Amino acid sequence: MKKYYINNNIQVNGDYEVHAQGCGFFPTQDYTFMGEFWGCQSAVVEAKRRFPYRKINGCYYCSRECHTS
Repeated sequence: MKKYYINNNIQVNGDYEVHAQGCGFFPTQDYTFMGEFWGCQSAVVEAKRRFPYRKINGCYYCSRECHTS
């Protein structure tokens, strides 16, 4: 299982990205722990549950299968 976090800083395209711990693009500050999951899909679902008003996406580099924009 991996630990997943959401970056609380909005990206240029309007997304908030979910990152796995250890990602090279992991935010250095202002992030929220989502939990431990087997894959990014569950982490993105949890992020959308907690932050329904945000456009949430997986990180292109560490959660590519969840990256949609």
